[in-house]
Amino acid sequence: MKSTHISPEEQTEGGPDEENDRPESERELSEDEIFHLLQNERRRLVLRYLRDVDEAVRMRDVAEQVAAWEHETTVEELTSTQRQRVYIPLYQSHLSKLDEAGVIEYQKNRGIVERKPLADRVDQYLHVDPNDDFGEEQESGETTRHDYYIVATAICYVALLGAVLELPFASFLSGVGLAALILLVFTLVTMTQFVQ
Repeated sequence: MKSTHISPEEQTEGGPDEENDRPESERELSEDEIFHLLQNERRRLVLRYLRDVDEAVRMRDVAEQVAAWEHETTVEELTSTQRQRVYIPLYQSHLSKLDEAGVIEYQKNRGIVERKPLADRVDQYLHVDPNDDFGEEQESGETTRHDYYIVATAICYVALLGAVLELPFASFLSGVGLAALILLVFTLVTMTQFVQ
């Protein structure tokens, strides 16, 4: 992700915005406000981009990366139309909403965007932790749970087929014994899920 960083002199050339003069510690967002901000995918992608940079960046760099993510391509492969379709709504609406909420600082007249500390609170609702990829953990945990049940089902089918076909390893199981074995296997799998 290529971005152009802005020097402190460039950041202040446009003059401070009066709305952003309030102390950041005083600004709190309600859950409704946070969910309203996050309901739009482009705003979520802007926050994702800004989370990975430590300085102010040019608005066009943000727009290009958001467009690349939306079109599942690289910034270099974007067409002019794809860039424009993302740039205009970000410029006219989305960045201003994030700025008004105090999540970013957006100097519209200079085209400069910077993440503010309040964005960390919003990230909690996105399950975003810079040191942890929540999505991968959730997927692997979900796969493990399904794997347990698949293995338990396979064991029960083998035991059932063995009893029906009167195979030596299952010949000692009666109908009640087989039912108890199946119930025991699924009980153990379910209990391990609660323990984890």
